[in-house]
Amino acid sequence: MRHRFLSLVTLLASITIIGPALVAQRAEPKPNVVLIMMDDLGYGDLGSYGAPDAKTPNIDRLAREGVRLTDAYANGVVCTPTRAALISGRYQQRVGLEHALTPADTALGLPVTGTSLPALLKANGYATALIGKWHLGSRREFGPLAHGFDEFFGFLEGAHDYYVGRLYEDMTPVSPHGYLTDEITRRSVNFIQRRRATPFFLEVAYNAVHWPFQPPNRPPTDTVGRTGARLLQLPVDSVPATRADYVQMLERADEGVGKILAALEQQGLARNTLVIFTNDNGGEWLSRNAPFFHRKGTVWEGGIRVPLIVRWPGELPAGKTSGQVALTMDVTASILAATGTRAPQSYRPDGIDIFPVLRGAAPIIERQVFWRTPASRPNQQWAMRSGRWKLLIDGTRSPQFFLYDLPADPGERNDLAAQRPDLVRSLWRQLEAWEKDVDTEARKSSKTGS
Repeated sequence: MRHRFLSLVTLLASITIIGPALVAQRAEPKPNVVLIMMDDLGYGDLGSYGAPDAKTPNIDRLAREGVRLTDAYANGVVCTPTRAALISGRYQQRVGLEHALTPADTALGLPVTGTSLPALLKANGYATALIGKWHLGSRREFGPLAHGFDEFFGFLEGAHDYYVGRLYEDMTPVSPHGYLTDEITRRSVNFIQRRRATPFFLEVAYNAVHWPFQPPNRPPTDTVGRTGARLLQLPVDSVPATRADYVQMLERADEGVGKILAALEQQGLARNTLVIFTNDNGGEWLSRNAPFFHRKGTVWEGGIRVPLIVRWPGELPAGKTSGQVALTMDVTASILAATGTRAPQSYRPDGIDIFPVLRGAAPIIERQVFWRTPASRPNQQWAMRSGRWKLLIDGTRSPQFFLYDLPADPGERNDLAAQRPDLVRSLWRQLEAWEKDVDTEARKSSKTGS
């Protein structure tokens, strides 16, 4: 009898100790995720990143209430590569998507593997939606729905008119009216309102501030045939676009971010929602990429350094600035970790979870990360960053090697290759090993069709 009594006491004690923890674990909801990706935004275009002429109070609010990263990078120098890295969580070179897809690339797109970010989140019980730009293949088998998005509204190509043109709802062509930035915002808010009862992943992929540089409330008069190359605007145009036009486009997107944040608050979801704001590559000729050199399409810092702001109340500190080096594919790994989403053992992510560093629970991780522009470009470029050092190789026929100490020389003006040829050789060998690795996998993927 005494033995049975002690066993009962032990059982009750275990229930008392373990029970509440189990209940708390079960009661804690999965965090929602809102990922906002801008297009061709300059590193220095936001108030929180030093812009003197653009008013971006809502994006700046995210920086005040979250963590602002100073050393974040896009995976690619143009749109498609970076977006491929985001959806796959891996270097885009592994699937051969290094260039921006064009309307002629109808046979190309991101292969469906079942391990895309939205597919993994969907398997974990998340409602998923992409509102805005895709640019990872125009055919249905490469589209957003094939990769795990429950809902899609937006466009499939790289650039789109802000006032006219064909858009898609799921994969059905539609022609909504109004300014495209506002329509992306409206539909994003609507998704939050409809899906508030279940965990959700929402990617808001604004086409702002990509050309054509069309500010709100001023539709162009030449509405016939505005597609493809006609959307491109250059400083040599007879009537060039202006920085003021660009700033208006940016500020309208910032207003949209404010409406999305307000929707989260109105639905009581703000505290349990991870909000991430970033961009797909360096800015264009109207952008402010300061304090960095060059722009989109290059592996100089102005072509790959991007804003990255993360807000997660109660999980990440507010008002913190981090110098952790991060790539777009790290956003993928961090989202999977934050949501407790598991991937199959066959999945080999290249990104890492940076949230322990942002929390202050782990020290800064010294990264070795790599870039390469497409071989089809007249002047192919490579780069790698290892801690404070950056190696940059410009050109194939007569390659120029540059070495920079980035914390001391963020503008890449003081080349140290002559002083440190030993370091140049060491970094070059590591870059060659990375290139061999990704190219070997790309060849295998092309043979298997996966």
